[in-house]
Amino acid sequence: MKFDIPAGAAHILQTLTNAGYEAWLVGGCVRDLLRGVPPHDWDICTSARPEQTEACFAGHKIIETGLKHGTVTVVEGGEPYEITTYRTEGPYSDSRRPDFVRFVPDLKEDLARRDFTMNAVALGLDGTLQDPFGGAEDIQSGLIRCVGKPAHRFQEDGLRVMRALRFASVFRCRIEEQTAQAVHHSRAMLKRVAAERIHAELGKLLTGPAAGEVLRQYPDVLCVFWPQLGPLTAMEQNNPWHCWGGWEHTVRAVEAAPAQLTLRLAMLLHDIGKPSCRSTDNNGIDHFYGHPGLSAKMADRMLRALKFENSLRRRVVTLVEYHDVLLSAQDKTIRRWLGRLGPETFFQLLEVKRADILGQAPEKLGSRLDELAEIRARVEQMTAEGQCLTLKELAVNGRDIIAAGARPGPEVGRVLAALLDRVLDEEAPNQRAALLELARRELQRGR
Repeated sequence: MKFDIPAGAAHILQTLTNAGYEAWLVGGCVRDLLRGVPPHDWDICTSARPEQTEACFAGHKIIETGLKHGTVTVVEGGEPYEITTYRTEGPYSDSRRPDFVRFVPDLKEDLARRDFTMNAVALGLDGTLQDPFGGAEDIQSGLIRCVGKPAHRFQEDGLRVMRALRFASVFRCRIEEQTAQAVHHSRAMLKRVAAERIHAELGKLLTGPAAGEVLRQYPDVLCVFWPQLGPLTAMEQNNPWHCWGGWEHTVRAVEAAPAQLTLRLAMLLHDIGKPSCRSTDNNGIDHFYGHPGLSAKMADRMLRALKFENSLRRRVVTLVEYHDVLLSAQDKTIRRWLGRLGPETFFQLLEVKRADILGQAPEKLGSRLDELAEIRARVEQMTAEGQCLTLKELAVNGRDIIAAGARPGPEVGRVLAALLDRVLDEEAPNQRAALLELARRELQRGR
């Protein structure tokens, strides 16, 4: 079988081979080649010890990234290549890294320490595969299976629980039965994993093409680091708008949203406050008054706990808070919301509302999707026409307001906001002279 290997990786393999050592491409790059997709990086394993690898590439730029664990990074053609000596590993006391490694001469021993069979395949420069655990067949079959005993693999590094789910989502694979059972049984290992590592895997999982199916099958795993999801997974919705329980509605809403992390997170968390807001009327109908505000507060805490970046967190919380607002295609209403949120967030809110609707009872869709499409078309037209929709587009700025007599500070923002409201409501033209006159009146009224 012929594979397209970049010149830099080929040069490193050939150099090590010419020096009398074994050298193979290994891990994710081989997995991707067998899947027929371009690899993002190229890892190499070798029988050469780290000092022998460095000797082979004297004159190259060398980065001793993980010398203790046998890894040397060689820069070839401007690209970094990690080269790791065949090794076995000691126990994982911190549930992340081995306490020690032992260099070994046998490639199979090295492959035996890896997490999943799809990552335990090695490829030689001549196209030869070393595949002692059937990884190539599992890739072909769309199967995620641990190398060796699944429970042992997950005990070594709890993040592998999330990696299994992420691979299932991103690669559209199913998790082999024993491995799946171990995912459920080992999920508590995630309590020992750093928040940043979890949120990196969660983000990739949520934006994968099979995210919905993974969420359906493994909500218990997510509940380890976000226990707030627990009540939602068990909540029924006795309401005409809903024919599914809280979790199935959430999953369907995630599936209906574009594969962008902000939108997928917003849909995962948009109803997180519903169980606490649930009430039942005399007719047995459930209501969830106030759930958007509570959901937004809970989402903020949950995203902080996983240390998501502030800008993304704020955007998600805003979308959750407003996901249930009533919008109309009236220009005045649209301008008001555009002024409050800005065009980018407003367009995302339309996507959130669309996904929420698609996660509800199909017979209740009615004209709601058509109305959202009408609103989107109107916003696009307003934007194309260059209408003033945000503070940035006002014909005056903060310096103008100060020159008109405002004190630097909050007063400037108050006046600008008042001017924007007048423009959005079509009570004033977006013209410099007219706005300055209104600003002077506003300043006089405020004093």
